[in-house]
Amino acid sequence: MMLKDIYMIFLGSLILIIGVLIGVAFLTLLERKILGYIQIRKGPNKLGIMGVMQPFSDAIKLFTKEQIYPNFSNYIMYYFSPVLSFILSLLVWMVIPYYFNLISFNLGILFILCCMSMGVYTVMVAGWSSNSNYALLGGLRAVAQTISYEVSLAMILLSSIVMVMDYNLVSFMIYQNLIWFIVLMFPLSLCWISSMLAETNRTPFDFAEGESELVSGFNVEYSSGGFALIFLSEYSSILFMSLLFVLIYLGGFNLSIFFFFKMTFISFLFIWVRGTLPRYRYDKLMYLAWKSYLPISMNFLLFFLGLKIFLI
Repeated sequence: MMLKDIYMIFLGSLILIIGVLIGVAFLTLLERKILGYIQIRKGPNKLGIMGVMQPFSDAIKLFTKEQIYPNFSNYIMYYFSPVLSFILSLLVWMVIPYYFNLISFNLGILFILCCMSMGVYTVMVAGWSSNSNYALLGGLRAVAQTISYEVSLAMILLSSIVMVMDYNLVSFMIYQNLIWFIVLMFPLSLCWISSMLAETNRTPFDFAEGESELVSGFNVEYSSGGFALIFLSEYSSILFMSLLFVLIYLGGFNLSIFFFFKMTFISFLFIWVRGTLPRYRYDKLMYLAWKSYLPISMNFLLFFLGLKIFLI
């Protein structure tokens, strides 16, 4: 590979990351506006036209605040776990199947699953290194939830992989040329949506951040920059999950305005659910993963395996 190619890949990745960060900033604004209108109020509307500059104001405020940390925390781990969480949430974007100059490889889905699994460690270390009981409790609950739903996500994903017989994200676009997988796998796609909500710690599964009983969970001791990085990585993973849903179930990747509209709609779904549904009960969340989604996804996997063999 020529040196110029490497420079172009680096430059393309940098532009992609900047784009993701701007997307995350405006996703937070979208969430605040939609929740505002759901609760019959305006949401941010002072800065700029209709509050469009609010995300940048929030970023400046958060990153210029004083960073405080508990005296008894394990400082190095406490300091670096939000940074690592943020890096992992951006690293996973590198496998978007662009047609030009970015990193598209044959094991893209395995790479995504590995990055998502690594995210569990950052939550666990963030909760533990604070040396606070509330943070530790929130961290433990978040880890239990994330690990449970990773199993269900991987099992649901296997059915799509069996249909395509490839881990490359470009293949999903080719196979969905005539019919979207959401038509063939409608119950599975609904299971995937609720698993996405649980995996990203969103309402109605936001037990790690249950403000009413857990004082904001594993990130309770974080302020200013650390909190901002945790916040950014959460919203980045929401956007990425929306992208993944579009890639796998809604026709794959194509650089059209319709693709971005589909992605925005799935992100909107996250916010809509947050404004509509109350928090679930924790034991029911666990039963849902192990007693409902796991058997359903395994049965569908056997069905699609049989279908694939029959068609071959």
